[in-house]
Amino acid sequence: MTASPPITPEAMPIPRKAPAPARRNLVGLTRPQLRAALIEAGTPEKQAKMRETQVWQWLYQKGVRDFDQMTNLAKDYRARLKEHFTIEVPEVVARTVSADGTRKYLVRIAGGHEVEVVYIPEDGRGTLCISSQVGCTLTCTFCHTGTQRLVRNLTAGEIVGQIMLARDDLGEWPEPGRAPKDETRLISNVVLMGMGEPLYNFDAVRDAMLITMDGEGISLSRRRITLSTSGVVPEIPRTGAEIGCMLAISLHATTDELRNQLVPINRKYPLAQLLEALRAYPKLSNSERITFEYVMLKGVNDSDEDARRLVKLIAGIPAKINLIPFNEWPGVPYERSDWDRIEAFADIVHKAGYASPIRTPRGEDIMAACGQLKSATERARKNRFEIAAEAGLPQPERIVRRPNAPDVH
Repeated sequence: MTASPPITPEAMPIPRKAPAPARRNLVGLTRPQLRAALIEAGTPEKQAKMRETQVWQWLYQKGVRDFDQMTNLAKDYRARLKEHFTIEVPEVVARTVSADGTRKYLVRIAGGHEVEVVYIPEDGRGTLCISSQVGCTLTCTFCHTGTQRLVRNLTAGEIVGQIMLARDDLGEWPEPGRAPKDETRLISNVVLMGMGEPLYNFDAVRDAMLITMDGEGISLSRRRITLSTSGVVPEIPRTGAEIGCMLAISLHATTDELRNQLVPINRKYPLAQLLEALRAYPKLSNSERITFEYVMLKGVNDSDEDARRLVKLIAGIPAKINLIPFNEWPGVPYERSDWDRIEAFADIVHKAGYASPIRTPRGEDIMAACGQLKSATERARKNRFEIAAEAGLPQPERIVRRPNAPDVH
């Protein structure tokens, strides 16, 4: 038998170095999650509360993205943070400014997906309209976003990150070494009225808004945050109890027959169920009214009869009605109501005792107006496992159905 040649150092296999564990993004972690993450990374439990507050203030009060700038932390602790964590917000791919000053951001998130964010300035203040999903499942027939299929939910970090990147662009963070700004805020209001149905992504939306409302960070009052829903009835009580923000309802019709066409979720949660949930909404009062959004569609929902039916429908609910002149987009089958028709509708609502402002269209020239948002690149529908893998999210639970078993919704 021929002896095997001796193994020389040159011939020995080189052991593969284990890949470094992925660093965790701190943006989007709630306070309890942040504290737990810091402890897991080696922060002594006795120091965890203090460190949590320090890091939180750097992230959300000062807008710092570099651990080296967290000057009240020791150098070795900053090095530890860099080893375990990152600070990342979505990437601005394109920024477009309307003639009226409205800014639209095309924003890229994990997996290469894109959403749109809109900033609407008004007398030194401004409203930021943010997205909660890539695409939408609701297919409301008048809404441009609804023509884009749902790709995935945004994470809490991707939602609050939209506020942070807008503050970057507007220069709203305090200058390094100076106290937080106390002048009128450029982003004075946040509305969850961008792409997607927020209540179909409840947990991430809730966590992002709790971060936004925290007094030691972005510190935006809950009364300055409005969540707009098409009527996901089971989540409305949770919204009041767990977020406590203002509520807006995309109503758009006063009969189930018409609303089934315009807002298909009405087939699942018809008007009677929706209004019952709204009458029980926590904090409902004359000072914290529900907003009903009503897009004005020529010859569809804009008659005097529609206006009278609307005020009867919402009777007893402290509310205001935002009348929205329809914002047209290519291929849409609807037209904007004539201005005198909108004013006549508003007059009936106003005489019934409800505020009925007519929303001034903003950002139409850059397709940033209400109902016009739609990301520039549409993604093919992928299964939820591929989407989760692309975004670096945990794999969803697989559902195994027995043969001939009915679907459960």
